[in-house]
Amino acid sequence: MLSVSVWRATLGVDRSTVIELVDYDEEVDAIVASVRPRRASKRRCGECGRRAPGYDRGEGRRRWRTMDLGPTRAFLEADAPRVNCVKHGPTVAQVPWAAHAARHTYGFEALVAWLAVRLSKTAVQELLRIGWATVGVLIDRVVVRDRAVCDPFDGLVRIGIDEISYKKGHRYLMVVVDHGSGRLVWAKAGHDRATLGCFFEALGPERCAGIRLVSCDAAGWIADEARARCPGVIVCLDPFHITKWATDALDEVRRDTWNTARRAGMKAHAQDLKGARYAPIFACPGEHQGALRC
Repeated sequence: MLSVSVWRATLGVDRSTVIELVDYDEEVDAIVASVRPRRASKRRCGECGRRAPGYDRGEGRRRWRTMDLGPTRAFLEADAPRVNCVKHGPTVAQVPWAAHAARHTYGFEALVAWLAVRLSKTAVQELLRIGWATVGVLIDRVVVRDRAVCDPFDGLVRIGIDEISYKKGHRYLMVVVDHGSGRLVWAKAGHDRATLGCFFEALGPERCAGIRLVSCDAAGWIADEARARCPGVIVCLDPFHITKWATDALDEVRRDTWNTARRAGMKAHAQDLKGARYAPIFACPGEHQGALRC
């Protein structure tokens, strides 16, 4: 029999949650832990967290999906009474392990959001055995909750602006990253000046004034919008596009030179140029087989 502290760590709950019983439900092929909030966490409105008198027993016991235990799904099960909040009226009481009206625990939602950054939505759906739409709902809830305690716009000084395509056809997302932390701080469907203007509107005049450097591609409207919104900002081209333009220009020269040599009958020279886009890599004699130098 595992200790209570081990079950708390395994199920992803803290000391504000009392674990009464852990059992295996054969009907749903899952581990179910019967829990309840400690007295200090009881009788609080699920909407605002204020203390409120009890109203009724609600609709009985409820289950919340929590993190899997190996290949087996796991749930928390508890009563869901209602309280009579002075502001929200009869409302399901707050629980310390999940958000109001949620069917998943805080830990499970955080896991979905973490995986969504690194895997496709389909992969997250199949791995965690949840619905396609549920993945998006949980991500939105995590974003809203995290932004309530941590503003991603605070302290922005050096930002990068670009657009990326998604799905098929000409569908784009305008994205803004913080060069200081390397984090994505904003994204919106579209790739025009009006879309970018939404970012600066959300940023606000005071924080716009704190932006000192903006990196972007050669689209003039990005630079114009940045200069119009951020007084004294320095706009520079990002190294990715500079490198791409330089290598594309070099390759164009290489192709022209190859065609000239081929037409002039310089077959050996043309053959050397054909594979000269990238610098050759040679193994130096006497060195380890895995050590290669240009």
